[in-house]
Amino acid sequence: MIATARTLVRLRWALTWAALRKSVWQTVGYIMAMVLGFVAIASTAVVALAVGLLPPSAQLRPGEPPINILGPSGVVNIAVVFLGASLTMMVGVVQLMLLGEGSTMNPQKFALYGIPDRELQFGLLASGLSGVPSITGLICFMVWAFAYRAMGPAAVIAALIAAPLTVITMMSLSKLLLALSTTLITSKRGKGVFYIVVILLFVTACQIPNILVSNGGVSDFDPESLKPVMQVMAWTPLAAAFQIPFDAAFGSPLALLGRVAVLVATWVVCFAGCTWCLRHERLTTGAATRTVTAKGIGAFGWMPDSVSGAVSARLATYLRRDPRQAMLFAMPVFFAVIFGLQSRGESMMVWQALIWSGWMLSIAESNGLSYDGRGFTMQVIAGVRGIDDRRGRARVYVLIATVYLTVLAIAIAAFTGDWADPDRRLIGVLFWAIGLAMAFCGLGMAEVTSCVLMYPVPSMDKPFSSPQGRAVAQGFFPFAYLFGSLLLLLPTGIVAIVLVAIGEISFSYWVLIPVALANGVVMLVLGTWIGGKLLDARMLSIVSTLDSFASLQH
Repeated sequence: MIATARTLVRLRWALTWAALRKSVWQTVGYIMAMVLGFVAIASTAVVALAVGLLPPSAQLRPGEPPINILGPSGVVNIAVVFLGASLTMMVGVVQLMLLGEGSTMNPQKFALYGIPDRELQFGLLASGLSGVPSITGLICFMVWAFAYRAMGPAAVIAALIAAPLTVITMMSLSKLLLALSTTLITSKRGKGVFYIVVILLFVTACQIPNILVSNGGVSDFDPESLKPVMQVMAWTPLAAAFQIPFDAAFGSPLALLGRVAVLVATWVVCFAGCTWCLRHERLTTGAATRTVTAKGIGAFGWMPDSVSGAVSARLATYLRRDPRQAMLFAMPVFFAVIFGLQSRGESMMVWQALIWSGWMLSIAESNGLSYDGRGFTMQVIAGVRGIDDRRGRARVYVLIATVYLTVLAIAIAAFTGDWADPDRRLIGVLFWAIGLAMAFCGLGMAEVTSCVLMYPVPSMDKPFSSPQGRAVAQGFFPFAYLFGSLLLLLPTGIVAIVLVAIGEISFSYWVLIPVALANGVVMLVLGTWIGGKLLDARMLSIVSTLDSFASLQH
């Protein structure tokens, strides 16, 4: 078992180094990831030094009892347990949402080698623990141990011992969550719905603190009320490792051993669950596959009868069935709901959801050819011109953005009551125009970046997977689209600055409505034309790249 694990760890790093040697962008992204890791370690050290200087208790006002800071169930104890539990959950969700099961290290890749399930699962776990994120997390937790120096050497030593236990627990839980999600949810529709729900729940959880602050939910917050919850949570796998230093500091050896037992039991259960999922998936592969007969010709019946119309119909069909991209179309409504909860009666807070929605709407199209995959090869064989492809794809997204943002603007006007006030109604139209211009600028940028800044995407059957060594590219390349979209809207920003400089913004802000729409349309036309030229010039290279991407999904 140890020999198998050692081989898989070496294989993981061999594949990573091969990816770095093959792509300069992968090397740049990996360096950036390492820089972020050093920043995380340095930030943890700074916070640990600050926490280590806190007094055991503090009295905020004369006559009031002192606040327990470093003692049992004190402020630090409560904060560490809750933050640790939140971090553990976040690691699992992020692993599920963004990274997934590395396609190159996918268990199915090793089916031909006859490796026993337990040895294979142990090797995959070891390869995950040897990655940069796990190593960075281990160093951060070990540095954090110095936050307990005021509690005595026992707490520091216990924290150093608990650091690797924490990393193993986080990795085990995330592996189990990922294995269950890919094994038990077999239908494409079920995977699509689950994918959307997971991402929306994650973003909602991240927004809960802002919602509470915006609505005054923390004004009467009492730390004492969290003690019972903290004491229960400290016995769960989510936070048991974070309570170990406090047990050592306050002389509770039985509790310490009990929490270690909880962690060990968690590892065993997670390992057994992952092994079962591995065996179940191997024995039932293809059992849930169903044959679906399409009725009619679908979108091909109502799209224009032209080459670009055929491209539009194919894209519309893909978008309707692709869970990887369907999530993005739920985000505008989600933005509006979140901003509505944080608005506290200020409607302008809700109207800005249109701008955010327009900005994010074409982020999948910025890598659209990778989502097409080998289907794009059919276009190349048929001799489709680049400009026809770009026009066909832009047509679909223009239709979606226009209808979606218009309906959302009407809903926001009705929800906020701004439809009854002429001035606020005009401001709402301004936000709608800027949001639509942002969507058009983003689409124009996407038609260019999708031809040059391509990165592998998960397969449609496994939206939670990710090619080994490509996670950095998935996080880095979309920023080119996001920043580029903002730059394309610069003409509208310049007009707004001029209106502010001459003191006319309060009376003539309506001028920005036609300016923004014209700005968006011009950038969309320009981006579509440039994208068509790039596509013609790089068509064979793109086909070769897509073929290499497809090989990573099998």
